[in-house]
Amino acid sequence: MDKIKIKVPATSANLGSGFDCMGIAFQKYNVFEFEKIPCGVEFEGCDEKYANMNNLSYVAYKTVCDKIGAKPYVKITEIDIDVPVSRGLGSSATLIVAGAIAANELNGRRLTKEQIFAICNDIEGHPDNIAAAIYGGLCASVVIDGTPITVKYPVSDEIYFTAVVPDFEVSTRDARSTLPAQINYSDAIFNLSRTAILPHALESANFPLIKIATQDKIHERYKRCLFRNISEIETLAYECGAVAFLISGAGSTCLCISDKPIYNELNEKISRLENNWKAFSLTVDGEGAREA
Repeated sequence: MDKIKIKVPATSANLGSGFDCMGIAFQKYNVFEFEKIPCGVEFEGCDEKYANMNNLSYVAYKTVCDKIGAKPYVKITEIDIDVPVSRGLGSSATLIVAGAIAANELNGRRLTKEQIFAICNDIEGHPDNIAAAIYGGLCASVVIDGTPITVKYPVSDEIYFTAVVPDFEVSTRDARSTLPAQINYSDAIFNLSRTAILPHALESANFPLIKIATQDKIHERYKRCLFRNISEIETLAYECGAVAFLISGAGSTCLCISDKPIYNELNEKISRLENNWKAFSLTVDGEGAREA
């Protein structure tokens, strides 16, 4: 096999209390094609500023090739890009996961999924989005001595997720720069206790428990200074029936959880606001990255 298409889902990290350890995959995808070529590296379909050796798809592709002793000569084509860049929906994870899986598939499948996960985690620097992108569903992850481990949980189809996306970006670097170097012991316990019940809350569609389990005291309140209109968006989301309102990853996307569809009503309410906020429905992806 000399050519393959890889489809990787969008992901949302943290889910409030699960900072840097929880991620969930959604049915919104980036699709890439990888083709072996005689020499060199080629890019097609991507923005010119990303068509270089720092492209995360190529970085992951080359990392896997180096590990298994294969030539990293490849043409990378962005076929269908539906995950917005720097919006907190795991766009970088889609690139990394696609590149790593493609390199493994095109060179004899010499690595396990767990090994691919470890390589991708090393590149991304944290496992939350990566785990969900690879395995699908809701993933809780931990890194032990550099090795990531993840546990996948089902999510009830009675839960409705709504993304609210503006026209401005928030970089992971900027988001992390707002965080304090230390947190209070009580704040840590607040989050730990809620993270512990979050998987059950989402599996059972227990909405009163979801409201509690997604609460956070260690990252969201610090990041909010980077978000324009966020207080107005939050108020309108709750008016429409949101049970929980969260920052998706670093942002700038916000994620609403509800027991009914709210995106149409929310879109109407936010249409008058600055920064061109748009709401759309998201459905959980239970499979993770796969051949397209």
